[in-house]
Amino acid sequence: MKKAWEIAYDLYSNAKPVLLSEEEQGWEPLKAVSDFHDNMLRLEWHSNVPGSGAPEQLMVAAIQALENRGYIVDNGYSLLEKGMKLYEEGNNSELQKISAKLRNEFKNAKKNLTSPYWNYTYYENYGQYEKSVSFPEAIEVNTADEKFKDRISAAWMSQLIGAAMGTMVEGYTTENLYEAFGNVKDYIRKPNTYNDDITFEIAFLDAFKDKGYDVTSEDIALSWIGLIPAGWSAEEIALRNIRSGLLPPNSALFNNPFSEWIGAQMRGGVCGMAAPGDPKLASYLAWQDGQVSHINNGILGEVFNAVMTSIAFVEEDAKKIVETAITMIPSDSEYYSVVKFAYDACLRHKNWQDAHKECSEKYIKYNWIHAYPNACCEIIALMYGNGDYEKTLNIITMCGVDADCNAGMIMPILGIQKGMSIIPQRLISPAFDRLITYMRDYEEIKLSELVNDTIKYINDARRRRV
Repeated sequence: MKKAWEIAYDLYSNAKPVLLSEEEQGWEPLKAVSDFHDNMLRLEWHSNVPGSGAPEQLMVAAIQALENRGYIVDNGYSLLEKGMKLYEEGNNSELQKISAKLRNEFKNAKKNLTSPYWNYTYYENYGQYEKSVSFPEAIEVNTADEKFKDRISAAWMSQLIGAAMGTMVEGYTTENLYEAFGNVKDYIRKPNTYNDDITFEIAFLDAFKDKGYDVTSEDIALSWIGLIPAGWSAEEIALRNIRSGLLPPNSALFNNPFSEWIGAQMRGGVCGMAAPGDPKLASYLAWQDGQVSHINNGILGEVFNAVMTSIAFVEEDAKKIVETAITMIPSDSEYYSVVKFAYDACLRHKNWQDAHKECSEKYIKYNWIHAYPNACCEIIALMYGNGDYEKTLNIITMCGVDADCNAGMIMPILGIQKGMSIIPQRLISPAFDRLITYMRDYEEIKLSELVNDTIKYINDARRRRV
C-alpha cells in the first residue's frame, strides 16, 4: 500500500478545479451538526422516556451514579445548578461549556474512602470472577430438535411481551402505577416492538454468528459501532468511546458514570440462550458482552441474568433458578449483597409488595435505571410468581423502575422452561411478528428469522467448538 503522504498527494495533485454555484456553498451541513449536538446535549439535561414519558435528568443521575460507586464530584453540584438554569433559558452555547466542565469533574472524581462501596471486592476481569465461584457441571441440551426451537421461540416472544408491557410503565414507582392504572395485568395500550434493549442482543448475535464461543469484547464492540447509531447512558458513552478508538475494556472505563447501571444486566438473556444448560459458558459470554460498556457490579448483573437463562433449560423450578444463580455471584461483591438481600426479603415476607417495599427503601439512593433496584425486582417477581407466567408478568410490571428491561429478562426464563404453551394467547400480539429497530442493516426483523438465526448460530458455534 502507498504511504499516507503519497495517497494525500495523489488526491491533491489530481484534483481538477470546479466552480461551485451559490446553492452548493454555505454552512447548512455544519448547522445540522450543531443542531444535532445541541439536541443530544439537551436530552442529557432533561428527557422523557419514549415509551412511558417518565422524566429523567441524566446529568443529575451521573453524579448520583458516581456517588453510588464511591466517588466525590467536587464541583458537581455548583455546575449542575448552573447547567439547569442554562437549560431552562435555552442557552445552548453556555450549556455546552458547563457540560464540558461537568464531564471533566466526572473524569476527575475522587474516591470517597468512607463509602461502603470500597468494602467489597472489585471484579476487574473474567479470570478473577471465575476463580471466585463454583459452577455446576454443564448439562447437555439437544439444540437440534423441535423442542429447542419451541423454547427459543418462547424466549424471544416472552422478551417482546415483557418489553412491551414494561415499556408502557417504566420509570415510575409502584404506588404511582397503582394510582394511575390500577393493577396492570394486560397491555394498557396497543403493544409494539419499539424497545432499544433488544438492539444490543441483536448486535451480540451479529458478532456471535462469526466467532461463536470465541467471540471477544472487541468483536462485540465493533458490532455495536457498525450497527447501532446511538444509545443511552452507559451504552451511549461506550459508543462514543469506541468511535474515538477506545476498545474494551477502555470503552467502558473512560469517563462513564453509568457503568453499573442496568445496561449490561438488560442484555444477559441472549448469552444464556447461546449457552443452554452451561452457566459457566453463559457467564463467560456475558462478561465479554458486559465489559463493552460496564464494569464490576454492572457486568455481574449481566452474568446473573445470563446464568439464570442458561439454567432455565435444565431446571423447572423458578425459585431454584434464582437460588442457584445467586451462588454464581461472588459472595464478596456488592452485587451479591444486593441479590442476597432481595432473596432474603422474599423469605421474610408473605407478599411481594412488602418485600419490594423493603428493597426500595434499602436502595433508595440508586437511580431507577441502576442495576440494583432492578435486580431486586427480578428476584421478587420470580420468587412470588413461582413459575406462573401471568402472575410473574404482573408482579414485574407493578414493581415499576426499569420494568421493560426486567420483564424482558425474566419472562424468557419461564418461556424457556415450558415453551410456547405457557404463554397466554391474548398476550401474543400480531405486532410481534416483526421487530422494528433503529439499527443499520437490521431495520426490520421477522421474529421467525430471529428465532431461526439464533438456533443456527448456536449450532454453528457448537460444531466449531467440538
